[in-house]
Amino acid sequence: MTDIPIDQLPWLPVLTDRLRDRVRAVAELAADDRMAGLQGLRHLAGHRLDLAQAGPVAKLADRVIGKAGGAPLFRTVRLCILSDTTTALLPPVLRVAGLRHGLDLQITTTPDDQIMSVLEDPGGPLTSPPVDLVLLALDRRRLPHWPATGEDDDGRAMARVGEYIAGIARRIAGATGATLIFQTLPQEPIALFGHLERRMATSLRGQIDHVNRLILDQATAMDALVLDVDALAGQVGTTRWHDPRHWHWSKSAVAPAMLPLYADHLARLIAAWAGLARRCLVLDLDNTLWGGVIGDDGPDGIILGQGDAEGEAFLAVQRQALDLRRRGIVLAVASKNDAATARLPFRDHPDMLLGDDDIAVFIADWRDKASQLEEIARRLGWGLDALVLLDDNPAERRQVRDALPQVAVPELPADPAGMPLALMAGGWFETVAVSTEDRLRADHYTRQARAAADDTGAPDNPDTRQAPARREDFEAYLRGLEMRLTLAPIDARSRPRAAQLIGRSNQFNLTTRRIDAAGLAAIEADPARHCFAIRLADVFGDAGIISVVITREVTAPDGSPAGAAGHIWAIDLWLMSCRVLNRRVEQAVLKALADRARTRGIGQLIGLYLPSGRNALVAGHYARLGFTPCPPEVWPHAAPSPSDGSGIPALPEEATVWSLALAGYTPPELPIRIDGPA
Repeated sequence: MTDIPIDQLPWLPVLTDRLRDRVRAVAELAADDRMAGLQGLRHLAGHRLDLAQAGPVAKLADRVIGKAGGAPLFRTVRLCILSDTTTALLPPVLRVAGLRHGLDLQITTTPDDQIMSVLEDPGGPLTSPPVDLVLLALDRRRLPHWPATGEDDDGRAMARVGEYIAGIARRIAGATGATLIFQTLPQEPIALFGHLERRMATSLRGQIDHVNRLILDQATAMDALVLDVDALAGQVGTTRWHDPRHWHWSKSAVAPAMLPLYADHLARLIAAWAGLARRCLVLDLDNTLWGGVIGDDGPDGIILGQGDAEGEAFLAVQRQALDLRRRGIVLAVASKNDAATARLPFRDHPDMLLGDDDIAVFIADWRDKASQLEEIARRLGWGLDALVLLDDNPAERRQVRDALPQVAVPELPADPAGMPLALMAGGWFETVAVSTEDRLRADHYTRQARAAADDTGAPDNPDTRQAPARREDFEAYLRGLEMRLTLAPIDARSRPRAAQLIGRSNQFNLTTRRIDAAGLAAIEADPARHCFAIRLADVFGDAGIISVVITREVTAPDGSPAGAAGHIWAIDLWLMSCRVLNRRVEQAVLKALADRARTRGIGQLIGLYLPSGRNALVAGHYARLGFTPCPPEVWPHAAPSPSDGSGIPALPEEATVWSLALAGYTPPELPIRIDGPA
């Protein structure tokens, strides 16, 4: 990777056959088997494709997924690009970048340099059709009030520039309710004052820095996203980012050669917002965490440690893995090795930075790498799209990409010194917010995975372990966890984590609605809406907020068994972190919710299940909790609200509606203590 410019996406594999042949093969595959075609599409998009190659793949996506969106393996997100420069070349390459990150991006563009006209058009591209995100892509050369270099000593002109940007942002928010993506302004290659530029507030560099600070402040105030184009241009070099010829000919703010890199960064940011960022780094061992083969060289013969250039490079790989773990990324091992031998460096090598306790799942056997990864995903209770594999062996990387296209597998250089950059350059661990609970997540999952393995008596090597014994008293096991659950209204303190959980949860999510922090704040202000954050603690520690429930109080229809009060709670959103599955937590949540509802005179709960293609896990959720099926017309519709994602004007045919009369509800005895006011 160190030999290939970053703008050529060197962490992705090169397409070895002709693009035309691959596109035709995927199209034919999709005609016979749509799921196989979708997997082929994702596999193809995961290659290093330039601007010219993106067009055919984007058209293929329209055929295989459909222009209206909606397909397994991909999350549909509607994006409007509002720019004062030409963006005509961006949509195809951005669509392909989205596919790479699990997104089906439905992209709308606006006329060049017509921002005010678009904002004043009530039926324009910002609102018809409704969009989830708006990218505000502004260029310094098109911004009004920008002073000449060396002028504006009092800063008034820069303040007017900032207010102009803020005014556009406020109008977008008012018109759409969509989440806004700001982008910083890139520095430019010409320095009028040479090395004095950085010290002069009125130099062009100083002016751009000033406006970028205003943009960041505005994004924070609006709870918006930020695409840091300034940092990205600095990474590749501003002389390559800017292309004067294309600016003068077509007013393209980004050099066409840089568009694949720009698109990938935008797509990874959107993927993180949509809850699709990766959560687990799976590490190979030999020639990845150390030099040499542990089975052949032994702990004393592997290359690792200070004083040797190659040994220090492998230490840097381990240090990067530990940095990710501290950020909440779970670590696992998948190695073709004898299990006992593979563990030796973790336990006995004095220079190892990674220890046994840092690894949540340790798989060392002789199966193919794809089978090992499937085992890791099963042990963690996650989908394959949560995994990133770091493996030095190109044959192993290819086998995994072909068999499991959902797994991210970066290309690695022959020199281990380039591995940390190759791992991070792909943006698979992108995040839009960081909380204290993120930093505790890796410890929690590691303890939980190890506890589950210990409970079955199974070693990590599935080739040598015996079949898991049937638990004679599972309830005793649950009681031994000493679980404590708290249900409380969401407030300013819990809102960021609740919004993050809403954005990430896919499997245990009854309606798969996405509500950001600003949307939650709007719901909290509505007296008829109730937002609850549920926390869980056990003997292993505090798991933090693991579930979110949002209800809407409405008057029961005639004939409904809502009780004398005649009011019901419609459950607009119910989701839960999969890390607490199979603990009867959902039953405890229902008990706490029912107790809270009764105190408000509520006689009935109405639940809705909307299949998403990824939440089949909860298809029987309400039935298991004792709800009874209802006709779809029983569901009390809410007016669609773009600000918080709520409201469904019409239920799809596959939706199911469920009711629970609280007068007849008796909660079961639970191994969970419910703390706090019910």
